[in-house]
Amino acid sequence: MTYIQHALKVLNRACPGLAPELAQLYALLALTRGSRTTLQDVHDAWAVWRNTTRPNHPSLVPFDQLSQDVQELDRKYMQAIHRTAREVTR
Repeated sequence: MTYIQHALKVLNRACPGLAPELAQLYALLALTRGSRTTLQDVHDAWAVWRNTTRPNHPSLVPFDQLSQDVQELDRKYMQAIHRTAREVTR
């Protein structure tokens, strides 16, 4: 198993049901930003993915233009990315 496959396995266990393309972007955050990944990082990765799947989505705006409630939707993904980073960098 490659380190990328391992990161994806850990991430998908922490956050089941992610679209494969989105999981790859989140795995990249886990490997590059690790525990420094922010809610804005998660939103930006999601926005890159969503731009290809639904380019007219109302949340495709810069992070600071989202309501606090919408920003908070990314928290569980940020936490999963943090957990993934801890596990794959041991």
